[in-house]
Amino acid sequence: MRTSISEKARLRALIDAEARRAGFDAVAVTTPDSIPRAPARLAEFVADGFHGSMGWIAETLERRAEPSTLWPEVRSIVVLAMNYGPDHDPRDILEKPHRGAISVYARNRDYHDVMKGRLKEIAGKVVAKAGGDVKVFVDTAPVMEKPLAEAAGLGWQGKHTNLVSRAHGSWLFLGTIFTTAELEPDAAEVDHCGSCRACLDACPTNAFPVPYRLDSRRCISYLTIENKGPIPHEFRAAIGNRIYGCDDCLAACPWNKFASAASEAKLAAREDLREPALTDLLRLDDAAFRAFFAGSPVKRIGRDRFVRNVLIAAGNSTDAELKPVVRGLLDDASPLVRGAAIWALSRLVPDGDLEGLAATGLKTEGDASVRDEWLSALNQREGA
Repeated sequence: MRTSISEKARLRALIDAEARRAGFDAVAVTTPDSIPRAPARLAEFVADGFHGSMGWIAETLERRAEPSTLWPEVRSIVVLAMNYGPDHDPRDILEKPHRGAISVYARNRDYHDVMKGRLKEIAGKVVAKAGGDVKVFVDTAPVMEKPLAEAAGLGWQGKHTNLVSRAHGSWLFLGTIFTTAELEPDAAEVDHCGSCRACLDACPTNAFPVPYRLDSRRCISYLTIENKGPIPHEFRAAIGNRIYGCDDCLAACPWNKFASAASEAKLAAREDLREPALTDLLRLDDAAFRAFFAGSPVKRIGRDRFVRNVLIAAGNSTDAELKPVVRGLLDDASPLVRGAAIWALSRLVPDGDLEGLAATGLKTEGDASVRDEWLSALNQREGA
């Protein structure tokens, strides 16, 4: 629908005011045709297999790359950002191997839930003011939020492929409101990374083959969250005690010096998720896992994948006190958990104990992947 200059200005003022009221830290506007390079970049990402097992990216390639393909009626896209900056360096916990490192964004309520309701409120005000129609998205639809945020001027995609803001560093949640209203677009932001490569050098698994390109298959966030199977052996030691996601590339960004900690209580970390003890997490059955992570995005990966991650951290901890609880998980109902427990024990027990456990395990184990873990553990000891 056609909108006069004065109407555009009034509608934009309303959006800005409602965004501030709803707790967003930045808001900007762009058009659906503002990311012309995105389709080719996304296609290259998929063609190279960098999306790993995230098949939905390939399946929604066309809609994801072109906002107007997702919704032909869209005329303007409002991009909103919420600061979730931590009040400390999240890498500090990496020096405490008996504790689990959970990515900053997952230490409280699921940000999808926090943001979506607020976006819907703002979208409702837009419709009431300007008529037409709106759609709201928060990272759960085929929308390329980061290129759109760059086009809208909220920041730029840094060498770690995440959005970087001169005001908030690398700590921003993004959401979008697609609207049929015509709004004046903001100017795009330019790249301010310069020669810095701090984020690339910080990656424990070398997940960036070149600047501005991420191979998800090597990324700890992908390995501990999206990956449904065993974690590949080549990355297990590098994962350390990161049990859900990884903040290293974000935390290394020098632009974070301009970022303040998230001021809203709903985005502040739960105390019990700041530095949870591995021994407590290893004891979680399905019901306890669901209760402990109620409302958290961690809950979405399920107990088995989560305990798999904790077992990798246990193996990296060299904490002999974890041996009894790890050993108990050799009889877990999940092959994924049993396999990870074998690897953890191979790092925690003497050779003789491992050989005895393996002899029993190989006699009784019916799952091929778990048997492979026993054989791998024995071969690793023999080759040491």
